[in-house]
Amino acid sequence: MGVLETAKLLDEQLYSRQLYVLDLPAMQRIQGAKVLLSGLQGLGAEVAKNLVLMGVGSLTLHDPHPTCWSDLAAQFFLSEKDLKKSRAEASQEPLAKLNGAVQVCVHTGDITEELLLDFQVVVLTASKLEEQLEVGALCHKLKICFLVADTRGLVGQLFCDFGEDFTVQDTTEAEPLTAAIQHISQGSPGILTLRKEADAHYFRDGDLVTFSGIEGMVELNGCEPRPIHVQEDGTLEIGNTAIFSPYLRGGAVTEVKRSRTVSHKPLDVALLQPRVVAQGSEEAHRARCLHQAFRALHEFQSLNGRLPQPWDPADAEKVVGLAQSLEPLKGTEGEPLEELLDEALVQIVALSSAGGLSPMTAMLGAVAAQEVLKAISRKFMPLDQWLYFDALDCLPEDGEPLPTPEDCAPRCCRYDGQIAVFGAGFQEKLSRQHYLLVGAGAIGCELLKGFALMGLGAGDSGGVTIADMDHIERSNLSRQFLFRTQDIGRPKAEVAAEATRRLNSHLQVTPLTHPLDPTTEHIYEDNFFSNVDGVAAALDSFQARHYVAARCTHYLKPLLEAGTQGTSGHAYVFVPHVTDVYRVPPSGLAAEGATYPVCTLRHFPSSVEHTLQWARDEFEGLFRLSAETINRHQEALTSLAETDGPQVLTLLEEVLGVLRQRPQTWQDCVVWALGHWQRRFHYGIRQLLSHFPPDKVLEDGTLFWSGRKQCPKPLEFDASQVSGVPWEPQGGDVTPQSRGPEQLKKLHQVLKVWNRSPPLEPLKFEKDNDSNFHVDFVAAAASLRAQNYGIPPASRSQSKRIVGQIIPAIATTTAAVAGLVGLELYKVVGGPRPLRAFRHSYLHLAENRFERWEPCAPAVQKLHPLTWTWTCWNRLEVPAGQPEKTLELLLAYLKEQFGLRVKMLLFGKALLYSARWSPEKQAQRLALRVTELVCQVTGRMPQPGQRVLVLELSCEGEEEDTIFPPLHYQLAV
Repeated sequence: MGVLETAKLLDEQLYSRQLYVLDLPAMQRIQGAKVLLSGLQGLGAEVAKNLVLMGVGSLTLHDPHPTCWSDLAAQFFLSEKDLKKSRAEASQEPLAKLNGAVQVCVHTGDITEELLLDFQVVVLTASKLEEQLEVGALCHKLKICFLVADTRGLVGQLFCDFGEDFTVQDTTEAEPLTAAIQHISQGSPGILTLRKEADAHYFRDGDLVTFSGIEGMVELNGCEPRPIHVQEDGTLEIGNTAIFSPYLRGGAVTEVKRSRTVSHKPLDVALLQPRVVAQGSEEAHRARCLHQAFRALHEFQSLNGRLPQPWDPADAEKVVGLAQSLEPLKGTEGEPLEELLDEALVQIVALSSAGGLSPMTAMLGAVAAQEVLKAISRKFMPLDQWLYFDALDCLPEDGEPLPTPEDCAPRCCRYDGQIAVFGAGFQEKLSRQHYLLVGAGAIGCELLKGFALMGLGAGDSGGVTIADMDHIERSNLSRQFLFRTQDIGRPKAEVAAEATRRLNSHLQVTPLTHPLDPTTEHIYEDNFFSNVDGVAAALDSFQARHYVAARCTHYLKPLLEAGTQGTSGHAYVFVPHVTDVYRVPPSGLAAEGATYPVCTLRHFPSSVEHTLQWARDEFEGLFRLSAETINRHQEALTSLAETDGPQVLTLLEEVLGVLRQRPQTWQDCVVWALGHWQRRFHYGIRQLLSHFPPDKVLEDGTLFWSGRKQCPKPLEFDASQVSGVPWEPQGGDVTPQSRGPEQLKKLHQVLKVWNRSPPLEPLKFEKDNDSNFHVDFVAAAASLRAQNYGIPPASRSQSKRIVGQIIPAIATTTAAVAGLVGLELYKVVGGPRPLRAFRHSYLHLAENRFERWEPCAPAVQKLHPLTWTWTCWNRLEVPAGQPEKTLELLLAYLKEQFGLRVKMLLFGKALLYSARWSPEKQAQRLALRVTELVCQVTGRMPQPGQRVLVLELSCEGEEEDTIFPPLHYQLAV
């Protein structure tokens, strides 16, 4: 099997987010791989796009068939100008532009055994069963990994055959577990106690572990992997340690990952004995019925030379009959499967099978590309062996009219593949939509591609508005496929809008480079949202998601929201009055706002996160804050003559504290660095231990250095590595002893030259520029700090991820969740749907988990003895009046219309009224008009174009958990 011989250096900056998912060895194998992809309709284009973005070494395209109208609904590399051209040849150039490091070739001949020998992986899409069986048999014989992928309307199929003896070297996405050691006993077995902050429950019986950094029982360091037994109290049995040296301190225990071998059957066997990916017997039965439906569609195509016509009942009945006549399926051991065919399911598959849909190809293409990467990298468990995915819930509910053959007939337009499933009437409705996309990053780019292919907002009255304040960086290019190298530095929203128009010139796209947050509510105001039909959010922080979701709740707009982390991702849908609103998981907000006590960082770190935050603070203090301190006082130092002596001295001493050891030569830099090293990692620790000795005992008899407080140890610098560097330790910035005129004069002389210099440039920490050594400094400082306290240090890569708050990301997961969002978009645009029609989705490509479930309904609240109820989507609306209502009239209106006796009324955090106030204060407020009252209390008048004031209230008789709807006080516009 051919492997690219040319060694290429991996562009770690380009693939930085992907490396956190796949690691360096896996990426190197991917970069040297050669893949053959046959079939360049929508699904093939998705597979190809993902593989090229992720850096596969070579991709050979094969598809001699000409481009037709129905291709354009899902094939984003093709357009009207490519009609009748070879799909593969027309796709080659735009594919190659995605990643200059990938060789993209076209094969125009037949697929022969000789050709296959040059590839490690072969993928067939939109192929006939006869070709699948022929190529699959050759690949199985030649030990070439083989995949088949296909979509028919709202149903998709994926098959993997990686051979009978395929070894997976790394089965999970998680990094090997590492935990700090508290103590190890001598004995048989030896008992290892973890530090309190370690997560012992993550270790499992039988896990293999190794050890590092142990003092005393050094025989364990670097030993052969040892099996462990997890005891009830969380300690670990680690085997015989009786003959080892006594344990002293420190060290870490690290999990050793095990490889696994899988065995796949060839396609001809797996076709009749399908192993399907499913959760539970009901899902497995549905998957097998879909398996039979695909077999019947192949048989129909073989007999008739075509697929069934869109929504043709006669063709569908023939497919059902063919499915009934197929050879029965067998179990994995060859036993007959006694189960009934779901004829209604096969029929609806056949009726909608003529179409090609962008969301379906995005979802299946992402999973297929991930399986190709598994085959190449041997990282993560492959599918076993069939995956069926359907979104038939996008079709009308039972009892509602289905699309007709006339409405779904081809129109010779770019949406023919979509019209074949949903009809021309639905296509017109899509074109009239106006959607707001918040976030033009990786998911945002994929969503825009889907919008362009679906024709969302492509009509005269429709459109898409993109809101994103960020600019394009090099690390974006491996996932955000609308961007190219020449776009680096430009606003994402503007470039994404231009690229989307190239995908579909009819799409009306408006870029906005302002963030969507409380500071821009004068931009994204009432009039703006009144013209929006729905919102898609592709954001990477819970705080931003929460704000956007709150805006959607306020304006009663449907929200489609997606996110990813590594190979896991989600897609959620929130519909006014149908589903619950978006709610941020408490753990999400807590993680984003995580801070550590200063004393923990300075003196008592217990985790690698503590050491990294300490190192990050060191960077800020040395390279940013010091320069800002000097610049802040530079102007003041130009007018020394007008300032009295003591003030000048104080000012100069602060600046001198930064400048007194300013290096002038490279040797000075080394001297300064060594001095700082000694202060931080040796003398600072010695000073701490002088206050809190290792044997210090508290009043209750416990050791001070116990539990999370780990007793530190000063590090010794190896002076032989730096020769001729004299250094006298100092315990911090030196303060001048004399405050008299002579000292002031000396300070004047020291700073005279500097005062004529240009301002210093404070360094802003930049995680993605490896040439600036910012991450190197933080990683090195944190590692030394970890050594002080016996904490297992983080690697440079881990340090960069933690300090830079980098979310591991990969193109496949991004494309998959965007496809899932597109499927829910069909339902939202289609019109009123019951709760049971919608689906939240979660997937984990590394673990082959695919879950879809019905969202929760909004909770209904009621206040006794009132008869009306409400949910989180309701509001109390008070119409505008002429003249405007006073507060007294407003409270009377609420009592008369809703039976509410208001106790408290707020505007934001400002208290407008309280029933507990004195009668005099109440009377003063009650006489004011509502807008006048808000202005008096907050100092703010309503913005031009603002339609409502949103007030919050509490009422008599409410219970603790009662949350009243917001009060929308309408303004006269």
